[in-house]
Amino acid sequence: MQSDKRIFDDLSKFMNGVAGTVAGMGREAEAGFRERTREWVAGMDLVSREEFDAVKQMAATARAESEELKSRVAALEAALSAASAGSAAPRKKAAPRS
Repeated sequence: MQSDKRIFDDLSKFMNGVAGTVAGMGREAEAGFRERTREWVAGMDLVSREEFDAVKQMAATARAESEELKSRVAALEAALSAASAGSAAPRKKAAPRS
């Protein structure tokens, strides 16, 4: 009876060892997969989220400035057109200053 108990103890220890080894292999495989994936993504020349957000903000600022400049140019062109239309009428010669 004692030998049966010893066989079960040995079998239990063996199975615990196998389970630990399999768990370790799983962790090692996962770490390897993560590293390979990280290398693959790094080779794709992707940008980080922070860089993307910074460039997005710069583009929005540039777009707003462009719209402001367009409206200013349009106002200046309208003023220039109005001034040139007014100058098409004959002018009186100004008297010389003394």
